[in-house]
Amino acid sequence: MSSIPGTTNLNVRVDSTLKQESDILFKNLGLNMSTAINMFLTKCVKTSSIPFKIEEPKPSKELQKALKEVDYMIKHPDKYKAYNSIEELFKDLDSND
Repeated sequence: MSSIPGTTNLNVRVDSTLKQESDILFKNLGLNMSTAINMFLTKCVKTSSIPFKIEEPKPSKELQKALKEVDYMIKHPDKYKAYNSIEELFKDLDSND
């Protein structure tokens, strides 16, 4: 395989589903994978940055509420039943019918 003068090959491992979805997106945009990656790298170099915001995912409000509840339960174990086995749990659940 001959390459274009002044270029180099770049091998990158990506999830196969991500690659398929990206190929479809780029085709719809009139691009191929190489062009899209070159656009990304060019933008990175020109701006000396990643051209999008990178941040730690923030838990949903529902998850935040659940985490607070777990934290409370850990700090107040005396307010909650504890079981030594799954059988013990089911026996307790059955007795509440």
